[in-house]
Amino acid sequence: MQILRHYPFSILTILAIWYLSFFTPPHTQLEEINNFDKLVHVCMYGGLSSIIWIEHLIRHKQIKKIQLTIGGILLPILMSGIIEILQSQCTDNRSGDWMDFIANCTGILLASLAGYYIYRPFIKKRLHNSH
Repeated sequence: MQILRHYPFSILTILAIWYLSFFTPPHTQLEEINNFDKLVHVCMYGGLSSIIWIEHLIRHKQIKKIQLTIGGILLPILMSGIIEILQSQCTDNRSGDWMDFIANCTGILLASLAGYYIYRPFIKKRLHNSH
């Protein structure tokens, strides 16, 4: 229950990703841009990982490495893989794609780098050193 209370935006983002991963998207002109969907995947999972990092950093003065590695990196990667498998095996309107999985992992990696090198110093300076 603490996860729900301490990571509400992360939970909402996870729910949004699950929804977006299985609904039938409308056709738009953006589909004509090569690999545009890969950029969307990088942004979705980069956004999720960023939110997890930010919520973690706000709640903890020091990074809890194991907790953040599991919750902010490994679980989003696992979720991404499960979604791609479910899309390929359980839907008619979606297909699982290894390149989508790689784009998701890229977003998670970029957000984790930003979490450590950008968000962490910023939050530490603004929140934890102001007291």
